[in-house]
Amino acid sequence: NLYALDARSGNVLWNYKTGGPIFSTPAVADDVVYFGSLDATLYALEARTGGLVWSYPVGNAIESSPTVADGAVYFGSTDHSLYVIDASSGDLLWSYKTGGGIRSSPAVANGVVYFGSWDSNFYALDATTGAKIWSYTSGNRISSSPVVADGVVYFGSQDHLLYALEAATGEKLWTYQTGNIILSSPAVAYGIVYIGSHDGILHAVHATTGSKLWDFTTGGAIESSPTIVDEVVYVG
Repeated sequence: NLYALDARSGNVLWNYKTGGPIFSTPAVADDVVYFGSLDATLYALEARTGGLVWSYPVGNAIESSPTVADGAVYFGSTDHSLYVIDASSGDLLWSYKTGGGIRSSPAVANGVVYFGSWDSNFYALDATTGAKIWSYTSGNRISSSPVVADGVVYFGSQDHLLYALEAATGEKLWTYQTGNIILSSPAVAYGIVYIGSHDGILHAVHATTGSKLWDFTTGGAIESSPTIVDEVVYVG
């Protein structure tokens, strides 16, 4: 089920049942909520009522969270494809096949869509046509979702590394070593990249140089992605 709760009281406003568990985080744009399910379907619901606007079936489970940009919905599937759907009609605009499942949620910036795949590659595609601009090979599967900031794209890999690549060219600027696989997605604020790792540590890294600024040790592996609000970092 996808649930909509009153933000102040916590009361359930509506819920919508799919045919499988939901790992995908919903995106809301223009009063429509978009999300994927392990039943291999992307759903678009009316945000206020939970009524179905449209659904789009793919070849396997959707763990990737959708991104809505310029009237299109971008998301990956474990069927190895990135899909781009018209946000209003639910029609397929284009898709792109990789060599592994896509659990990474795409980022769209300056007409380019960025995402990682379980084929260990990170991709930059033309957001309108799906043409490949560049790709970069990491040392293991990529589940972490990218962040683009100031012309740099940041993401983690299961090779234990946080990567910073030139967004336009894919050139590696720096990497930062953690003690275990990275499933957490980075957040960037105040010139700092924050990311969690299965080493149980939240890492704060200088966004330009890749040098460690500080870290915080928790009691277990971090798969949660950090959020920064008013100079406070929240992470599970």
